Amino acid sequence: MNEIPTTDSTPIAVPPAEAARLASLGRTTLYAALSSGDLASIKIGRRRLIRISELERWLSAHETA
Repeated sequence: MNEIPTTDSTPIAVPPAEAARLASLGRTTLYAALSSGDLASIKIGRRRLIRISELERWLSAHETA
């Protein structure tokens, strides 16, 4: 899988709704992966974030031949 290009304005972590948009997935699918522990997230205060690198790792784990 190609990595998401990084620039000075590219965040290193995004909220779940943005992660779902970037991955072209529904929020329900993404939250299910978070609940099952397949997709790791960071919680700071009340805010939950997903590292872009973790999103890429999770997507790569679902690649088919």
